[in-house]
Amino acid sequence: MPAHTTHVNLSPAAIRSFRQKIYRYYHKHGRTLPWRKTRNPYHILVSEIMLQQTQVERVLQKYPQFTAAFPDFKTLARAPLRKILQVWQGMGYNRRALFLKKIAEAVVEKFNGRLPRTIEELMTLPGIGKNTAASILAFAFNKQAAFIETNIRSVFIHCFFQDLNDVNDREILPLVEKTLDSKNSREWYNALMDYGVMLKKNHPNPSRKSAHHQRQGKFEGSNRQVRGMIIKAITGNPLITVSALIKQFDIPAQKVKDNLAQLQRVYAGSNREEENRG
Repeated sequence: MPAHTTHVNLSPAAIRSFRQKIYRYYHKHGRTLPWRKTRNPYHILVSEIMLQQTQVERVLQKYPQFTAAFPDFKTLARAPLRKILQVWQGMGYNRRALFLKKIAEAVVEKFNGRLPRTIEELMTLPGIGKNTAASILAFAFNKQAAFIETNIRSVFIHCFFQDLNDVNDREILPLVEKTLDSKNSREWYNALMDYGVMLKKNHPNPSRKSAHHQRQGKFEGSNRQVRGMIIKAITGNPLITVSALIKQFDIPAQKVKDNLAQLQRVYAGSNREEENRG
């Protein structure tokens, strides 16, 4: 779909005014979140992966448990997947737990236990795409890196594309780059995200005007729910058979088999990232 032919005034004065508005709200109403209090790259990585497709409230419960159980890359790399999934239980999208373990293994083996500091190197890690790599650079290392996620998208659509629909991220990204506070990427993105959360609470969700907007499917009866049930059963009993799984759930046998096959494909490795955050 072609970009809209719209003119966005981004003079130095307009950029300054935009930043002031976002920061003014943030300094009054910014959220206090544990991953914002640390500069530990490992802890920030964990929070970034957890926040993909999961509301902040749920991450607030699980983040301290996970980082206490697995405090660093070496501990996570050595931990059995079963134990990791047990701690992860309740978060959903369980492939992220696998990604975290694989990331930890790669960081230990290839980067001497230190999280890399370039987008190119970060994108070699499982489950990390360009947006997640840029967000890690900003939050863990305060580096100048442009990225878009759902709350940031909401801010830019609300402020610059209010009268348009089907706004593409290609139209938003240049504005993100031009308005970025290069001296303090970390605080700027925190401010943008909190402003986006506020917009969603007080206005019709601006992200619905995005060309990338997708409604979340129903969880009850979904394949996602079935995979969660399977993982819970397997972590409780690693020796459980396929026939026992089918008997345990009131679900058609083929659906159980299809989801087992999907889990096997995921555990074989994938580099897809989920950028929606709470």
